[in-house]
Amino acid sequence: MSKTARYMGWRIFLMVPTLFGIMVLNFALTQFAPGGPIEQLLAEAAGADNGVMARVGDEGDVDAGFSDVGQGIYRGNETLDPAFIAELEKEFGFDRPPVERFLDMMWRYMRFDFGESFFRGGDVISLTLERLPVSVSLGLWVTLITYLVSIPLGISKVVRDGSPFDFWTSTLIVIGYAIPSFVIAILLIVVFAGGTVFDWFPLRGLIGEGWQAWPWYRQVGSYLHHMALPVLAMVLGSFAFLTMLTKNSFLDQMSQHYVLMARAKGLSERRVLYGHVFRNAMLIVIAGLPGTLIGIFFTGVLMIEVIFSLDGLGLLAFDAALTRDYPLVFGALYLTTLLGLILRLISDLVYTWVDPRINFEKLHV
Repeated sequence: MSKTARYMGWRIFLMVPTLFGIMVLNFALTQFAPGGPIEQLLAEAAGADNGVMARVGDEGDVDAGFSDVGQGIYRGNETLDPAFIAELEKEFGFDRPPVERFLDMMWRYMRFDFGESFFRGGDVISLTLERLPVSVSLGLWVTLITYLVSIPLGISKVVRDGSPFDFWTSTLIVIGYAIPSFVIAILLIVVFAGGTVFDWFPLRGLIGEGWQAWPWYRQVGSYLHHMALPVLAMVLGSFAFLTMLTKNSFLDQMSQHYVLMARAKGLSERRVLYGHVFRNAMLIVIAGLPGTLIGIFFTGVLMIEVIFSLDGLGLLAFDAALTRDYPLVFGALYLTTLLGLILRLISDLVYTWVDPRINFEKLHV
């Protein structure tokens, strides 16, 4: 068996306890968090007769229980009939011990059966797929713009290494990297969308209302108009890593013997840079794409969706956490953790394909 195959097998084996440990930790934390789904349901029903009783139990029993709520039984320190609350706990599965519930959940998740949302009236997979295009769209725009800006900028810094241009661009991208994307987003909203300074961009949503009746070019224009601030907020903090990776990769290649030989033959610096160095230096930059995607999709997109009210996976997970919609919370956690582990493995494998000098035997510890 090759070193790569052994390393892959070892990493895949480690994914199981890693994923299991993350799920155990988060499941345990929810057991101590106040205000579970039952409390959320009772509080919502106590406030208004909004049809929430149709989500649980036999229609007659549950309607009777919640009609009591409407008559004022659930008020202040007063409580509902314990038998009715026990019926609700049974419907949600909270009548079983936590360990049993967790093991049952993990067994279903291993078969990608995530159940149904407590409060949204749909299965977790359908709700996730419904909002996936928003998150993917935002992430792809950020990735594309980051690469289109960072790679030329990194090459320019190589050509002007040590110059004032190199110093000031490094200073600016480090400042952008140091400021969290959500802070940049808030500043952009205040300046360009809040009306206090300028009112040029919309505050929320992915496209304007009534877009179904618009011609295609107006739909595209509205989409780009709505995406401008969220994308800008994310890319301003994404330039630093890729720009410095590009610069350092090119500088490393510039010191190789084949570059010295090319210069000794009288080739121009431009010919050396783009004819010999570019292809080798870009391999390590391209290999970093999976790691870049991890940072964009699992750290930046989630918060930006919440701030700009973009109906994607981030906003869905945020709302689910607030309402204690555990199937959505744990389903999203399981899927994102699994995807992140897979992308990390792909990133490592691409790096080793680009640079065969990486020794898997030393990594296999």
